[in-house]
Amino acid sequence: MSDYKHTLNLPETDFPMRGMLPKREPERVARWQQLDLYHRLREERRGRELFVLHDGPPYANGSIHIGHAVNKILKDIIVKSKNLAGFDAPYVPGWDCHGLPIEHKVETTHGKHLPPERARELCREYAAEQIQEQLKDFVRLGVIGDWDNPYRSMDYANEAGEIRALAEMVEAGYVFKGLKPVNWCFDCGSALAEAEVEYQDKQSDAIDVAFPVADAERLAAAFGLDALAKPTAIVIWTTTPWTVPANQALNVHPEFTYALVDAGERLLVLAEELVESCLSRFGLDGEIIATATGERLDGIRFRHPLYDRPSPVYLADYVESEVGSTGIVHSAPAYGVDDFVTCRAHGMEFSEILSPVQGDGVYADDLPYFGGQLIWKANPQIVAKLDEVGALLAHKTITHSYMHCWRHKSPVIYRATAQWFVGMDVKGKDGRTLRERALAGIDATTFTPAWGQARLHAMIANRPDWCISRQRNWGVPIPFFLHKASGELHPRTVELMEQAAQRVEREGIDAWFRLDAGELLGEEADDYEKVTDTLDVWFDSGTTHRHVLRGSHPHGHDQGPRADLYLEGSDQHRGWFHSSLLTGCAIDGHPPYRGLLTHGFTVDAHGRKMSKSVGNVVAPQEVMDKLGADILRLWVASTDYAGEMAVSDEILKRTADVYRRIRNTSRFLLANLHGFEPSRDALAFDDLLALDRWVVDRAAQLQTRIETAYQEYRFLDVYQQVHGFCARELGGFYLDVIKDRQYTTQADSVARRSAQTALHRVVEALARWVAPILSFTAEEIYQHIPGERGDSVLLEEYYTGLGTLADDAAMGRDFWERVLEVKQAVNKCLEDARNAKVIKGSLAAEVTLYVDDALHETLAKLGDELRFVMLTSEVRLAPLDAAGDAVATELEGLEVAVAASPHQKCERCWHHREDVGTHAGHDDLCGRCVSNLPDGPGETRRYA
Repeated sequence: MSDYKHTLNLPETDFPMRGMLPKREPERVARWQQLDLYHRLREERRGRELFVLHDGPPYANGSIHIGHAVNKILKDIIVKSKNLAGFDAPYVPGWDCHGLPIEHKVETTHGKHLPPERARELCREYAAEQIQEQLKDFVRLGVIGDWDNPYRSMDYANEAGEIRALAEMVEAGYVFKGLKPVNWCFDCGSALAEAEVEYQDKQSDAIDVAFPVADAERLAAAFGLDALAKPTAIVIWTTTPWTVPANQALNVHPEFTYALVDAGERLLVLAEELVESCLSRFGLDGEIIATATGERLDGIRFRHPLYDRPSPVYLADYVESEVGSTGIVHSAPAYGVDDFVTCRAHGMEFSEILSPVQGDGVYADDLPYFGGQLIWKANPQIVAKLDEVGALLAHKTITHSYMHCWRHKSPVIYRATAQWFVGMDVKGKDGRTLRERALAGIDATTFTPAWGQARLHAMIANRPDWCISRQRNWGVPIPFFLHKASGELHPRTVELMEQAAQRVEREGIDAWFRLDAGELLGEEADDYEKVTDTLDVWFDSGTTHRHVLRGSHPHGHDQGPRADLYLEGSDQHRGWFHSSLLTGCAIDGHPPYRGLLTHGFTVDAHGRKMSKSVGNVVAPQEVMDKLGADILRLWVASTDYAGEMAVSDEILKRTADVYRRIRNTSRFLLANLHGFEPSRDALAFDDLLALDRWVVDRAAQLQTRIETAYQEYRFLDVYQQVHGFCARELGGFYLDVIKDRQYTTQADSVARRSAQTALHRVVEALARWVAPILSFTAEEIYQHIPGERGDSVLLEEYYTGLGTLADDAAMGRDFWERVLEVKQAVNKCLEDARNAKVIKGSLAAEVTLYVDDALHETLAKLGDELRFVMLTSEVRLAPLDAAGDAVATELEGLEVAVAASPHQKCERCWHHREDVGTHAGHDDLCGRCVSNLPDGPGETRRYA
């Protein structure tokens, strides 16, 4: 037996089978940095249509987690796909650097009583350290951006820009000082933004409290009675006993019916529909003696059960009559937004509002009975005191959802303090309120997913004024001067803010805090007080569109400095999206973005939140060290980001299996391009064999779908399309069919060069398709493709060398789709025959296809080459009505009979052919292989 291996065109490539991503990816990163890839991209795309994704700044505190990785990978996929599509798509990463978490970290490390300037210095140093650590991990993820020049909210220019943004809003009339209840955390010692509040279960004392009547005659008249026969009280229900000492009013619904109930020792006022449930809760019997609408109770005064002051009834539409309540709400305007609004609407002055709870949660010392006590610890004593004076009708402990600080996980209260606000219903120069501008902006914004629009719309439609002031050290100052007598802003406030901004731009925020008022105000200084409040950190990030997009990193759209896209987690509807919308609409009259994309949170395989205590945390650093960043990137692309994104070690292992499919397919393509020089060996599309034209056409169709999917941010579709193409058209059909032609025809034959041309075109396109997602692997594929290479696949655009079949092609798309369906059906029959020991392999088989007329017409076009498509040594076509014992298939019009070939195997192509052993000097070869030897005439293929 002769050895014919040297006469075969066996696959050969340096592209390794194993990715070894943890080792090779850092080498790719170093090469990209050496190439200065980001700036090369900017230079090569200069003058192209601009696409700006503005980075929502992660907080400069702690190592990145899997949520950070998801966010940055999604952004990177979008930016790279836009560059691939020919856009000029810059990416400037940013960081949020001010705020309480950093200040708290410094206080924990260095103590709480540092001099303010030293505290700010340490905060700045800490934030800078955190940025460097996070930056390393983001770069390791394969994210390409302006890492040498990111934006940081603590950069002096950005701090100054933030002051200028505030000045524009002041000038427009949106900023005012007021006393309003705001979310307040005792541990933070500061107001909280809505986005800094989360809800957790909390145990509370639920109490029913009787407020005795003060205007007995008016109350009797309201119920149509001449007089009240017994002591009378109105009953409230609350889960916050600590607010009772601050009660200043009672609210009833104007349209509810209220009942006067004889409950034995006294008369009680309750909502009529709740009388039965209330009496049961109080352990009392009673009967209704009169009713009245809530409107008739307006203005009637009752007495506070503990203190000598009135508590008048005010009408309020927000009162509810849910079971468990009484239909009457006790109003403490310092500790409830609705309470505050109602009391103010009824003429209560700011100076009249009682606010006994101090910033640390302790009652003021002068509060009778409870002064000096923490409110949570005072709750039982308040309940006991109410019981002592006979005002407590019922008491039990309940568990309910309650506001908590997202940092300290401690309960939050509403607390009225003097703060600076952005007014939602203040009208701008165009006659529209900020709320109206923002709602119109939402309507003009594209949302992905679409449900985000209704969510943000509802938040803006119902939100209160925005409290932008905080009482901390580490933050951008609110550079105001207030008149000591009138409390009014200095008449030259906007001018003075610009002077402050100039100083901050040179020296940072310390320039304001160490500023002597006389430096700016001169002789007026004694009449004014310098404000030391700092801005809400959401104002920091919410104004980056002003001092980044048109400041430190300008990207000039024709339509103004607006980003095409903001992309963050779904919680940012009430965070960055929200604050950016309000500042953009206040300053420019429109949102700073054209589109918003939100992604869900990461959970484990069981849908549980990631938690160290549960042990289900997946750290991106560990994934990169064990599997590689490309596996993490592929998981992100393969997950529907619109909802919760499940990740676990097992899920990532499955993702790695898919990765191997894509990698092995790429390796097969490259290995079969051995010896192929495109400039010398490539054939024109119309000169390719029919099957090769088909696979190139399939790639062209797929590229169109991929372009659209990337454009619409449907990365899961890209993943599925590419994986499906590798698994079905390539791995399940085309690559198997061409092996014989690739290996056995002469090296320079049209048959082989046609296949290589198709493989070359497909792999050129494939490397680009996956580049936004599998950036490292795409680079590796790209560098192994024969022919002239650029420095990086990430500098390339979509491949333009693919051809398409004409609609009227004799062997067009429908033809090959039908052939593929037949092959899949035949494969199943061959597998069954192999399992039944009828054949050892498909090339040891001869098959008879019993087909209907339509299928016969299709398959007959391939002639003798049908056997190469079916990967058998012989294929015969026969009428369907002659099928006999043939096996029916799921494909209508096809039955299959499989038999072992009676002929000898050719030792070169492994086909079993009748003529093996009949050729002198080549006793173990078939005639086709004899002709395909280097000195032979060669084989002609037309179709496959």
